[in-house]
Amino acid sequence: MVHVSSQEQVLDMDSRINLSYHKRLFALLLSFIWIIVLCFMTFQYVREKDVKSDKINTQLQLCNNNIIRAIEEGHSYITGISACYFPFDDIRVTIIGTDGEVVYDNMYDANTMDNHLSRPEVRSASATGTGYHIRRQSSSDGKQYFYSATKGRGIIVRCAVPYSSSLKDVLKADWTFLWVLIVISIFVSLAGYFSSLRLGKTIERLNQYREQENALKEEKEKSRIKRQLTNNINHELKTPVASIQVCLETLLSGISLTEEKRQELIERCYTHNERLRHLLDDVSLITRLEDGSNSIERELVVINELLDEIKEEFTCIPEEDRMHLVIDFNEKVVINGNLSLLGSIFRNLTINSMSYSEGHTIHIALVENNLKYCRIIFEDDGVGVDEKNLTRLFERFYRVDKGRSRSNGGTGLGLAIVKHAVMFHGGSITASNRQDGGLRFEFTLQK
Repeated sequence: MVHVSSQEQVLDMDSRINLSYHKRLFALLLSFIWIIVLCFMTFQYVREKDVKSDKINTQLQLCNNNIIRAIEEGHSYITGISACYFPFDDIRVTIIGTDGEVVYDNMYDANTMDNHLSRPEVRSASATGTGYHIRRQSSSDGKQYFYSATKGRGIIVRCAVPYSSSLKDVLKADWTFLWVLIVISIFVSLAGYFSSLRLGKTIERLNQYREQENALKEEKEKSRIKRQLTNNINHELKTPVASIQVCLETLLSGISLTEEKRQELIERCYTHNERLRHLLDDVSLITRLEDGSNSIERELVVINELLDEIKEEFTCIPEEDRMHLVIDFNEKVVINGNLSLLGSIFRNLTINSMSYSEGHTIHIALVENNLKYCRIIFEDDGVGVDEKNLTRLFERFYRVDKGRSRSNGGTGLGLAIVKHAVMFHGGSITASNRQDGGLRFEFTLQK
């Protein structure tokens, strides 16, 4: 079995995406060209048909006028019609009164025909003096005609040409120009294909260059962060390591020490060793969050039960050193997440408040809960933080009061771990000062 690496899959996907640049450009160009061509062809076809229809109508209007003139001179309908020259064969002539009643028709009995006032060409002639209609079926014989009507004194004369092969030939559009336009469009499409191919390759190269540049910047940023983290860790290690070394050198020097002093040195070594252990644990956790989040296991975690356990844990702290913890969750909240990371969010926030806020009460409240996420507020009634420091609270090893933070045993990674743990669960976190004093953290966790 052949295994394809994820990197090869990504490269294959990128090549398919890059390949589609040319296709998309060519499809866009081709669509634009042929939309223009089809619009022009439609316009030209309609325009040519209108011109030819106007030409036929002009010829029939001339016949109508000749018939009207003959009738007004006193000739009978038959004489007036027979004396007229018609440009087409089988022309049907109908003489209609102004009331729409048919007076005479050279092919059918006028008495059997209905009122024509509703006919489009008759209605137009009554209103404007002339009118014509293309391809309308006659109610008399069921054939289709080209009608042209002209209004005279008290009558309307209408000539109708049947849609025979000769009339169709006259009205037929001249496709010579259209075929030339289609051939030109095909050549333009081919030229567009090669142009879009070249342009697509140029875009591909630019995108590849941009991706490489972004990857290089990202790699440089990761290197900078790692160097900064290494320097910060080295800096944090110096103090406890130096203190442990001094204590051990004193104990090993053979100097006569009282039992009380010896015990003090041992306890100091233990305290600094615990600080080193916590620092290494925090560094390991934050590195695991950044580099291997996909390997971190998930399970269904009931936040209410987790908070009850944390509240019980902090009861072991002496009453004068701990704050009153108020949990305000009015409904059950279940998250598919990592129990250890979710616990680190609330534990680190609680330790941060107890160590630095100088307050008395911690309030944890559920303010929004739906099928997708929950929103939680964690706040204390302490002294808060200067506004200039709020945006940097989640930075690694950043301390508002460095001396006091070290004396309290903090590693400087607590809030950075909180931020990464929240992000691991698809949420975000913000910090702000309360109006009544104290610090507020507001964060979301995806279900």
